[in-house]
Amino acid sequence: MPLDQKPVPTAAAIPAAASPRPAETAWTVRSSGPWTHRDLAANGARFHIAELGEGPLVLLVHGWPEYWWAWRHQMTALAEAGFRAVALDLRGMGGSDRTPRGYDPGNLALDITGVIRSLGERRAHLVGHATGGSLAWVAAVMRPSVIQSLTVVAAAHPRQLRRALLTDRRQIAAFDHVLGFQRPWIPERRLVADDAAVIAEHLDDWAGPNKLDAEAVAAYRQAIQIPSTAHCSIEPYRWLLRSLARPDGIQFARRMKKPVTAPTLHVQGAADPVLLAHTALGAGEYVEAPYRWRLLPGVGHFPHEEAPDQFSSELISWVQEHKG
Repeated sequence: MPLDQKPVPTAAAIPAAASPRPAETAWTVRSSGPWTHRDLAANGARFHIAELGEGPLVLLVHGWPEYWWAWRHQMTALAEAGFRAVALDLRGMGGSDRTPRGYDPGNLALDITGVIRSLGERRAHLVGHATGGSLAWVAAVMRPSVIQSLTVVAAAHPRQLRRALLTDRRQIAAFDHVLGFQRPWIPERRLVADDAAVIAEHLDDWAGPNKLDAEAVAAYRQAIQIPSTAHCSIEPYRWLLRSLARPDGIQFARRMKKPVTAPTLHVQGAADPVLLAHTALGAGEYVEAPYRWRLLPGVGHFPHEEAPDQFSSELISWVQEHKG
């Protein structure tokens, strides 16, 4: 069954970042622009990627409820700076496979490192936002030889997040949507109801003063309505909470004690209401390599979209510093 079949129209594409979309233009995950699209096989599944530019590989991994298009600003900036920018759709989202299982962090991290190898590269600069950022931490621990540098955006180290979800009432309250995801079936129905209106609410509530533009909001609302996406996209969050007291979750937390050996840039919006800045702060204790913390005033949960020029500048500076 094609991923983009009804109820989501598929005939055409979202224009590149700054262009308004005519009302009559249909929508697809494979947005037109300077990038190209293709599918790769990795870790037992098929993954959609968009790529642009030539040079050292920078793999960009989105968070929830976004998909690869979240990195449109960074892809063009990285390509102009002499890098090969590749934006990945995570398992269960965008144009990638929606498998019945495989949404634990270990397997999702192996998806990421498998895609790097499928791209024909031995190493990559890995960039991840939110869920993608959490998985970037995991990938750097599980496959350190594959990660040349790490850039984590709006994501605490998994051990810090685990601690916060067990002890910090403020962070627990900020994750109220994740608590709501634990119910069966109801969250999926709510996510797609009224043309995915709740997605627009989340995007508005989670951003700082510089809100996501209408085109981006429309794209993410449509993407969550692709069949099975609502369910697959929240399975990692179900694992996150349900595993806290289970042997697999405890074993994962122990494994994450292993230090990260890749140079790490850690970017956090000071106004992020989802992943609180004090939860993310201090991850340098898990990094045995150069570590740089960047707190962006007035920026919420989406630094790469709310302050794209500032974020791109930080990112490019970091990967240029560590591309040798």
